[in-house]
Amino acid sequence: MRETLWRRKVVRPILEFFRQGLTPEKLSFTIALGITLGVIPVLGSTALLCTLAAIAFRLNLAAIQIVNWLVYPLQLILLIPFYRIGGWIFRTPPSELSAVHILALIRTNVLHAIATLWTITIHAVVAWLVLGSIATGLLYLLLVPVLCGMRNQLRPATGE
Repeated sequence: MRETLWRRKVVRPILEFFRQGLTPEKLSFTIALGITLGVIPVLGSTALLCTLAAIAFRLNLAAIQIVNWLVYPLQLILLIPFYRIGGWIFRTPPSELSAVHILALIRTNVLHAIATLWTITIHAVVAWLVLGSIATGLLYLLLVPVLCGMRNQLRPATGE
């Protein structure tokens, strides 16, 4: 029987991390932080941020980078919402930017894109900091019992 993409790319690596000795709590924090760092509204920064977080918090580098890789599409999807929330926080006029416009700016001239998007990106990062800190905590609290259950399925059943 063919293994599903979900099982191959998500479930199997999680089970392997348990076999390597990661606790559900440590893996939950790694996944929660990987998701949060993976959606920061600064394109091209996530791998470095995840690496620094893994070193700082003594997290599994492979695990956090897998999560970062898996949430990359979510980073693109959340880019405009973070721009808009940042604009709302700082009470700036709404931007008419779209994902297509941003990508066109980057393709045309990266330095011009950075200069054009600088203020909007700073506002978006503030929005991400506010929402990301809450999201990390919630994700951690949700993941611990799920991963505890997964780890318990790995253990052989005993008659105790």
